[in-house]
Amino acid sequence: MLRLGINIDHVATLREARYRGRGQGEPDPVEAALICEAAGAHGITAHLRGDRRHIQDRDIRRLRETIRTRLNLEMANTPEILGIALKLKPDIVCIVPEKRQEITTEGGLDVAGQAAGLSESRKKLNDAGIEVSLFIAPEPAEIEAAARVGSQFIELHTGSFAEHFQLEAERARELERLIAGARQAHQLSLKVNAGHGLNCRNLPELLRVPHLVELNIGHSIVSRAVMVSLANAVKEMLQLMEGYRG
Repeated sequence: MLRLGINIDHVATLREARYRGRGQGEPDPVEAALICEAAGAHGITAHLRGDRRHIQDRDIRRLRETIRTRLNLEMANTPEILGIALKLKPDIVCIVPEKRQEITTEGGLDVAGQAAGLSESRKKLNDAGIEVSLFIAPEPAEIEAAARVGSQFIELHTGSFAEHFQLEAERARELERLIAGARQAHQLSLKVNAGHGLNCRNLPELLRVPHLVELNIGHSIVSRAVMVSLANAVKEMLQLMEGYRG
């Protein structure tokens, strides 16, 4: 079964727009996580950024205490956040690049150029019983580097596929890159997740990518929830994922 992880960052984005710095307010991302679990989500993803623009430390602690599915902590490879992850012990971390000026995570990690630091962090996390995923573009050199670093997973960055979805030739090109990347990762014994920019329109096409374990989807589900409720938005996505054979 292809798993669905719900990224709840933008529930916190909405809260912080009104209540930033106040230590309270709605909507509550932990309540949202519980609704997603009840609707059938297989895991919850949250990104604790260095600038704390949406998810806060208290959110991460409460998520670890409260949810009953799999907690995926997205994080930059920095000493501060690494220390929090080692103490928190999520089920898995996904190491992502991070820039203060970006609206959301843009681009994949430069694994080949940062292999030493990533290998060191990967070992510390694995030694603590935490699986590691690396968020990368579907580039052969980066996939090879991820295998050398020793991560258990990669998460293929689907942003370019999503951005070019309305253009047939570009969409086909980006889809082929994802298919080739997933096959390469599988051959290297890496497990494959995918995410970024996925929604109900482009997901059926993405299901042509083989060897997928989990999709991490956030903004489109939170946006859809405004119209149909969060539980129904999760159920719609799960229905689209039914029948995936890998």
